[in-house]
Amino acid sequence: MIYSSFKKYILLPFIIFAFSCKKNVSEYTYTNELINESSPYLLQHAHNPVNWYPWKNQYLEKAKKENKLILLSIGYSSCHWCHVMEKETFEDKEVAEFMNTHFINIKVDREEHPNVDKTYLTAVKVMTGNGGWPLNCILLPNGEPLWGGTYFNKENWLNALQNIQAIYAEDPEQAKEFATRLSKDLISLQTVSNNQKNINFSTDTLKVFINDWKQSLDTINGGLVGKNQFPRPSSYQFLLRYSHQTNDTLLQQFVFKTLDKIALGGLNDPIEGGFARYTVDNKWHIPHFEKMLYDNAQLISLFSNAYQLSKNERYKKIVYNTLHFTDTNLHKNDLYFSSLNADSFNENNELEEGAYYTWKKDSLQTFIKDDFELFSDYFGIDKIEKLENKHVLLQIYRDSVFAKKHQLKLDELNTKVSSWKKILLEKRANRVAPELDNKILTSWNALMLQALTDAYKVFGDESIKKKAIKNAIALKNKAISNDGSVYRSINSENNKIKGTMEDYALLINSYISLYQITFDESWLQTANKLTEYVLKNFYDKNKGFFYPLKENQNSIMNNLNIEDIVIPSANSVMNKNLFFLSHYFDHKNYADISYKMLHNILPKIKKHPYSYSNWLDSYLNLSLPFYETVIAGENALEKSKELNNYYIPNQLLSGSTQKSELPLLKGRFTDSNTFIYVCVNKTCKLPTDDIKKAREMLTKQ
Repeated sequence: MIYSSFKKYILLPFIIFAFSCKKNVSEYTYTNELINESSPYLLQHAHNPVNWYPWKNQYLEKAKKENKLILLSIGYSSCHWCHVMEKETFEDKEVAEFMNTHFINIKVDREEHPNVDKTYLTAVKVMTGNGGWPLNCILLPNGEPLWGGTYFNKENWLNALQNIQAIYAEDPEQAKEFATRLSKDLISLQTVSNNQKNINFSTDTLKVFINDWKQSLDTINGGLVGKNQFPRPSSYQFLLRYSHQTNDTLLQQFVFKTLDKIALGGLNDPIEGGFARYTVDNKWHIPHFEKMLYDNAQLISLFSNAYQLSKNERYKKIVYNTLHFTDTNLHKNDLYFSSLNADSFNENNELEEGAYYTWKKDSLQTFIKDDFELFSDYFGIDKIEKLENKHVLLQIYRDSVFAKKHQLKLDELNTKVSSWKKILLEKRANRVAPELDNKILTSWNALMLQALTDAYKVFGDESIKKKAIKNAIALKNKAISNDGSVYRSINSENNKIKGTMEDYALLINSYISLYQITFDESWLQTANKLTEYVLKNFYDKNKGFFYPLKENQNSIMNNLNIEDIVIPSANSVMNKNLFFLSHYFDHKNYADISYKMLHNILPKIKKHPYSYSNWLDSYLNLSLPFYETVIAGENALEKSKELNNYYIPNQLLSGSTQKSELPLLKGRFTDSNTFIYVCVNKTCKLPTDDIKKAREMLTKQ
């Protein structure tokens, strides 16, 4: 392949983290255009000798005018190797001089511009077979990718740039030919074709998808087969629902095993709560320590639903511990920040991955003077791999199993564990905490709003509901502009970034969920208005919803977001939104678009079902029983609270404490009683005021 001609300049990727220095601008020798940005990651590079520019049209045009290659470098605030490369390479004057002379240098926070990141990450994967961050890519002046890689030290980086620059100067046509071919391949990867087969969402086809997916499941360790483990909440939400609705006991046991691994393993911080992004091993032991809002939000939803089905008290504890973590570390003025870094300063005042979270054994022995052997067994000391001669604390046993092994009563064990955690929390308080990425992203806040509504549905805790409403109001005030458009990054009034389809889709979804716990129709109306906006500005009837606005389309960019990986894709979420809103507002057009989108994605689901879990969740709505549950009357909210004691994932909930003109509610309110109507496609069974009878109607398959 033509890609091989550039491969010798590529090094393998690494993924990890960052910190920022805080000085007055006047104290720095260099200051570049990033000084005007609001992203902490970009600001961390604002005083490099490299003449960095942000991702803006004026600088892309500058490359065309000067006929210079673009050097695109992408990372994020909690990426360790991004900042290693900054220190080793981008702060070097010799490197900076070469970059400034021969390239237009653009720095991108991948969380602000996810479609830019995905486009060039895909390009690097195609060229090298690998990808990660820092992500570095050389582009032609028109934006077509020419060469790329991940982490480089100074010598390798400078050597690679010199070679690429020489190739482009000596034979620009060869470089252009390569870039054009690669760009065509990238465009083909993001194509969704119009499915010509008849629409048929059958259970037989669904079983084929699931059986293929099962081949990828790690039945020993939980999760997926592979070298590391990501939590993948969207996948386990779907598998939990599917196993429940189809009575697949073995699959449900697998899901609970995976959730136990997530809960008890290294992902979950047993001292302060909150989940790390992934583990570097396949046994859920050694985490990569950055904590992201999007992971924690989705895991709150997942463990809430798992508790609703299983009544496992551990899952409830996980939800409340994670809520405490997000409130304590990421929450301010009713909105949520993006992440905590993996690295922090150790006792030698050096940045070290996991320094805040890991422990030396001799130090632990001085802290835990009594019962150290018991403590050591409980938290897995000497039973799992160490990280640079330090220990990660995680539970090896469930509490009941551990108590039985050591002949302890559960209350006695809980007292000991609480005492240990208190000691370690006090010791950790003397450490330098990881730095915060205080970027406020609309889509990630929408995931957190969804988490709060899910937690309230399951636990009925009014303090969670109040928090959800405050977050929703703050998002409405900060993220939605007067013309109905949505911003993506909202922590700076003067430097807001236009929203992507992900921001719209997740915000609409969370407002629909908020309506379901409040029965306040204004949230549904807001969701509907946003939907009208995206249909006008993002939708293509042959492809689905573009990731950026239609007016900002670029043929090179990955303009569709369809795969459900760490976050459900914008298109799968919007597909579900349209399905729900078609029921709430009786919009046949919404339903038709939703059906067509799902039908068109089926060929891709067939190839890789585990990458389309949220699409498959929509598939369940059409292939297995799905109900519209309507509660009308003065006590509608109380009745909905009772009903939410049960795991009923195949329902759309609507309700009102007064007369309503919504199609599902019209004519159903009475002053005398509160009735529950169980309906299928707007055809309802006889109303009942008895929760038990309503549940029986909803659980018949």
